[in-house]
Amino acid sequence: MIRIEELTKQYDATTVVDRVSFTVERNSIAVIVGTSGSGKSTLLRMINRLVEPTSGRVLLEGKDTRSEPPHLLRRRIGYAIQGNGLFPHRTVAENIATVPRLLGWDAPRIQARVEELLQVFQLDPATYTRAFPHQLSGGQQQRVGVARALAAEPAVLLMDEPFGALDPIIRAKAQQDLLDIHRRFGTTILLVTHDMDEAFHLGDRVAVMSEGRLLQYDRPATLLTHPADPFVSRMTGVTDRALKLLSLTTAGEAALPGSGEGPSVPASATLREVLSELLWRGATCAVVLGEDGRPCGKLSVATILARGRP
Repeated sequence: MIRIEELTKQYDATTVVDRVSFTVERNSIAVIVGTSGSGKSTLLRMINRLVEPTSGRVLLEGKDTRSEPPHLLRRRIGYAIQGNGLFPHRTVAENIATVPRLLGWDAPRIQARVEELLQVFQLDPATYTRAFPHQLSGGQQQRVGVARALAAEPAVLLMDEPFGALDPIIRAKAQQDLLDIHRRFGTTILLVTHDMDEAFHLGDRVAVMSEGRLLQYDRPATLLTHPADPFVSRMTGVTDRALKLLSLTTAGEAALPGSGEGPSVPASATLREVLSELLWRGATCAVVLGEDGRPCGKLSVATILARGRP
């Protein structure tokens, strides 16, 4: 668990982060979103003390982060940034092994962890272990960057605009990879982005910041239906709020019992995706398929539209 209490950062007379407080629950994903200059990246960097707070404190599992030297603190907090930050002169395996080596892990344990993470990120160890960053695609480099951040099995992972430099298709895959990794390892993740769609897709809770202040910290559906002020309302999207709400619910969660006729959709699809499929096909009902490929319910256009209303 991460607990942020009255965290403030000032540079001379300028307040970059202004008395921010919120809690990130263990094994959850929290996302900080805001416009450029809102203080979101500075706030993130104060957690691992890349930036020292002017006042306030950060507690990790109840322990004040100021109680240990910064370099030791950072070894137990994963950190991934935009552009991956890989060491160009080191191989993929050497990059991933950076923190485990600093922690004194033995060679067999390091090798096993490197191979495990490469497999998790669908990078064949036989092919990529000895590769250098310049030999990888942008998406592969980003996956290795996240693997390096996770190498020492940190309880907390900080991510600063990790997917901002990726094209839309690779970015969507990287987001799904992150959700899969989170389900597998249960890491507590705090991620910064300027993209509200990304925040809603990834975050269990989302913090909206402006001019150094925290305006609202809540679940995505609450931000959409009960924004705290006009700025939050504009950030969450006034014109497409209903579609964003549909993106927060899966077909499996909303499916009604019974059988029906129409195109088949997986239970993992969002209601927004199902609605798009139905409109494209000119159909009024879809059959929802479970993980075993068998029908587990049905969804009509009317049912989906009803879920899009606050």
